[in-house]
Amino acid sequence: MCNSCSIRGQCLGEKTSRRAIERWEHEHLVEQHKQRMQGARGIMKQRSGMVEHPFGTLKHRAGMHHFLMRGLEKCRGEFGLMTLCYNFTRVLNLLGADKLREYCLQRAKHGFESPLMA
Repeated sequence: MCNSCSIRGQCLGEKTSRRAIERWEHEHLVEQHKQRMQGARGIMKQRSGMVEHPFGTLKHRAGMHHFLMRGLEKCRGEFGLMTLCYNFTRVLNLLGADKLREYCLQRAKHGFESPLMA
């Protein structure tokens, strides 16, 4: 094939007889993703502003490198606890401890029972 190719000189050296080109079986998915991302600069900028900060914070709290547990289910549980703590911290920062305490007392007065306390 390569010996009869018209652009052989651009592709191969003098001592090379042929060239093999490999392509991953799912390469078309990577190309589709790249095409989709070409026109999505604004969306990606918005996403990074909304999503990247919480993930960076979670990663920092986790020691920046790895989960402490092993196994998918345990890691899911660990990540669930990390997100719960992150969300609780956000609520405390946004509302303040006093306002959150007042809210909890109002809910308790009006007969709200947590399923965890039942």
